[in-house]
Amino acid sequence: MASSSPLTGVILVDCARANASEGLETAAERCGYGNDTAKFQTALRTACSEMNVEIEGLSDLEDDDPAAVRAERGMVVAPDTPSEL
Repeated sequence: MASSSPLTGVILVDCARANASEGLETAAERCGYGNDTAKFQTALRTACSEMNVEIEGLSDLEDDDPAAVRAERGMVVAPDTPSEL
């Protein structure tokens, strides 16, 4: 869902990261910058800089391997069936 106004700060970085795999144009639109990718990139770099995170571009926010990231967070332990609870 696209934002109705341009996002800033941590919210912009979160939105950009969530949409990074969709490409620059899609991320800019969903973060409220419409077709203005240059303004989006400037705002994103500024927001990251304020968080002391340096990026070259949107691709720096993409997960290299989402499955590996999930695996690093821990393992899900659950019974095979509800009757084994």
